[in-house]
Amino acid sequence: MKKLLSILLAMLMVFSLVGCSNGNGGNGGGNEPAPAENTVDPEKVVNIWAWNNEFWNFLVKYYADEKIDDTTVKKGDYVIKLTTYPSDGGAYQDALDAALLNQENAPTEDKVDIFLAEADYILKYTDSAATLDVKSIGVTDFSNTYPYTVQAASDTKGVVKGVSFQCCPAVVIYRRSIAKDVLGTDDPAEVQAALDSWDKFDAVAAQAKEKGYNMVASPIADYRVFSNNASSPWVVDGKLNIDPAIESWMEQAETYTKEGYAKYAAGVWSEEQNSEMLSTGTSMCFFGPAWYFNFSMENAQKDSSGDWAICEGPAPWFWGGTWMLAANGTDNPDVVADIMNTFINNEEVCSKLVTEENQFVNNKAVNNKFAADESFGVEFLGGQNATAVFAKLADGIKFANVTNYDQLCNEKLQEFFLEYLQGSTDKETALNNFKEFITTTYPTITAD
Repeated sequence: MKKLLSILLAMLMVFSLVGCSNGNGGNGGGNEPAPAENTVDPEKVVNIWAWNNEFWNFLVKYYADEKIDDTTVKKGDYVIKLTTYPSDGGAYQDALDAALLNQENAPTEDKVDIFLAEADYILKYTDSAATLDVKSIGVTDFSNTYPYTVQAASDTKGVVKGVSFQCCPAVVIYRRSIAKDVLGTDDPAEVQAALDSWDKFDAVAAQAKEKGYNMVASPIADYRVFSNNASSPWVVDGKLNIDPAIESWMEQAETYTKEGYAKYAAGVWSEEQNSEMLSTGTSMCFFGPAWYFNFSMENAQKDSSGDWAICEGPAPWFWGGTWMLAANGTDNPDVVADIMNTFINNEEVCSKLVTEENQFVNNKAVNNKFAADESFGVEFLGGQNATAVFAKLADGIKFANVTNYDQLCNEKLQEFFLEYLQGSTDKETALNNFKEFITTTYPTITAD
């Protein structure tokens, strides 16, 4: 019996050692690294940098094979990760600049592969060594993209450094029920005829007030219409330049605040403005491109869908857009190119962005197909074919008078001027504070 027990114990020890070796590595611990087949190859990690998750959400739905978590997806053997920083005050640019400066020394799995940029500061990156010629990595077909999107992503020698997945002609987004009460119609063609100049727009603002409505929720709401039609850039020969179009906006903002045509002296991203998008809101007009009413008018999407329409308004303009730029030093140029080509040339993906996301994509063939489809419409806009409206405006967009300083010049002028509109300072002080901020932030710029 003792001999039998000894044999059994020896056998148990052997099986135990074999089990430890096969299951937990060589030392029998329970916290060993995962098997090699479950680890991520550092060279197959693709890093995307952005200031919000708009494009990322599209990539998750229309490009990735599998979603791992809110900031990680898989595509084939590759893992794609998102890094975000807020845009306000240039925080995103500051963090991105630091990452790009460290690109050469960064671990393989941390290198920036694609980063997103807006029109307000894209030239800062296209005119630098931080970005790659995308044609050199396989993005060569721009036949269906809108010319200004290619121009904006090119350096001074015409080398294309990235692509935009969207085109951004912008419009007046008006509430149908208020338009009916004020103008007697909500028909886009008739509303456009009533709003096709700033003089007419101001006259309708007075009519709206008589009916108990506000023309806009914020005096900042239409700032971009004026700034986008400026005839000169923010900086000329090293001096801060306030264009006559910007001065016209300031005059209008003063009037709209004083006369009550704007409901709140609040910013365009404020809670006050957002609350006016609800069915209880009394403001008739908002301003923006397709991304604005799809991404920024969440309150309206949930609460007042169908009570909206769009028209061109007093002046043609565009606002923003998101460009994907190829980071110099990427170790995954093939994936970078594949993502870019997918979102400008894959007609199936671009069509889904139109039908499922109400986007105006950067593909003329796709947009024109839906623009010509009389059965196509947007539920949020009461069935109106927004693509048809945007398609008429897109070819006229010009990327002009743009500088590296536009984001902070645009943001800070509105911020400081709003302090004056709110009554916390006088106009002269507000403008002096703006000039001081810009010349302090950019020491090479002077101001009168």
